[in-house]
Amino acid sequence: MAITSANQLELLQTAEAVAREKMIDPSLVVEAMEESLARAAKSRYGAEMDIRVSIDRKTGKATFTRVRTVVENEELENYQAEFTVEQAKQYLEDPKVGDQFVEEVPPVEMGRIAAQSAKQVILQKVREAERDRQFEEFKDRAGTIINGVVKREEYGNVIVDVGRGEGILRRNEKIGRESYRPNDRIRCYIKDVRRETRGPQIFLSRTAPEFMAELFKMEVPEIYDGIIDIKAVARDPGSRAKIAVISYDGSIDPVGACVGMRGSRVQAVVNELQGEKIDIIPWNEDQPTFLVNALQPAEVSKVVLDEEAGKIEVVVPDEQLSLAIGRRGQNVRLASQLTGLDIDIMTEAEESERRQKEFEERTKLFMDTLDLDEFFAQLLVSEGFSNLEEVAYVEVDELLVIDGVDEDTANELQARARDYIEEKNRKAMEAARELGVEDSLVEFEGLTPQMIEALAKDGVLTLEDFATCADWELAGGWTSVEGERIKDDGLLEPFGVSLEDAQDFVMTARILLGWVDPAELEAEEAVDEESASNEEAEA
Repeated sequence: MAITSANQLELLQTAEAVAREKMIDPSLVVEAMEESLARAAKSRYGAEMDIRVSIDRKTGKATFTRVRTVVENEELENYQAEFTVEQAKQYLEDPKVGDQFVEEVPPVEMGRIAAQSAKQVILQKVREAERDRQFEEFKDRAGTIINGVVKREEYGNVIVDVGRGEGILRRNEKIGRESYRPNDRIRCYIKDVRRETRGPQIFLSRTAPEFMAELFKMEVPEIYDGIIDIKAVARDPGSRAKIAVISYDGSIDPVGACVGMRGSRVQAVVNELQGEKIDIIPWNEDQPTFLVNALQPAEVSKVVLDEEAGKIEVVVPDEQLSLAIGRRGQNVRLASQLTGLDIDIMTEAEESERRQKEFEERTKLFMDTLDLDEFFAQLLVSEGFSNLEEVAYVEVDELLVIDGVDEDTANELQARARDYIEEKNRKAMEAARELGVEDSLVEFEGLTPQMIEALAKDGVLTLEDFATCADWELAGGWTSVEGERIKDDGLLEPFGVSLEDAQDFVMTARILLGWVDPAELEAEEAVDEESASNEEAEA
């Protein structure tokens, strides 16, 4: 097939038709045609030649040209597409390296194989352009709800027609035992849009917490308008969910607005989620108060919050325990997801037993270490003293408030406590020295002998070893594994070292070793503070 005047316009008409069908730019199709014709020409003139084709966008005329580039003598490799300055002088005036000589060559006859190859190139380019168009269209729609039509099901995954593309609803993103047939209408949340080798992948979900939040936004005008805000969502898809809301208008009840007249609004969401029961909870800045709300319908007697550990203890009446935990732990699990805290639920009887046990352990500690009788040790515990350090270094006046304690007795108590602590420190340091601890770690400010011994037992013997530790290795932390929070014990956690303390320790060690420049660190902190203040201003 030759590119003759009779079929020149057909090139443009074909390009227009393909572009219209695939909804892409016609120029992309023409470029694909140019590349395919250039390949066919190379197969005729020689693969090493730099043959280029240009199609006139108005007339459809295809112009074939051969390009040769001027290169340095030592860089000459391809004699068909390159030539030296000396060789170029017969074609160009005053040639320089980088100049190009372009000459037109006759059009080629395209045989069956060349035509098939050209077709493949055009199809490939069109597919790539279609994928780019699809990705650009859907990349900004991630985080929204989309309506689609089920095309087919593959190994439990549902392929959904979402208009100008296909989305995939994976088996684990379906609610319960949902099943769909071809041509069923379906509503999904666009969880992610990724560009992959086989084209853009649109990942859909019906189990994501954000899906429920978006459904409420569609059903409740006050949420759409920003009067009511959804602060947190926790779901056990297809079974139960909790959603925390807050109103920025004192005259509007956030829970009532989400429920709607006779439950019409929440019922619309429930129906879409296959009957999933939804608890709508008022959000509160005070975490214990918020948790009490989140554990509804169970009643809570007392809440004890440990902010550093991200853990909270909840005490409930004995008869409320099963209600607070819920079927298979569902209620407490959802409340934990909603608040972001690890929740430990106990009955009033269990709490009383635990407090009694702690009281007995502290009493015994003071009896054994300070050589006190049981009654006197109980007096110390009753006044809130929980360890020897508090007794040893507290102001004497705080000991004098205890019945029967005068100044001499208080001084004697503190002397005994200090002697015991010093002896304990001495033994800990001896043990650490035997394990090979170096002076660089011993002299590090902020570490007690017991801390140094604990580090030494784990192989941390030098300041360099200490500087390579992660903050969570020292202070402990929590890891989420398959939705469950697992505790990681820290080397210095038993000594009350927080995550912030551990970060300061490690950074100080790195500065002392010269691994970190304090000036650069201060500059980074200044930038972070500025960014944070800008974000607050924008908010």
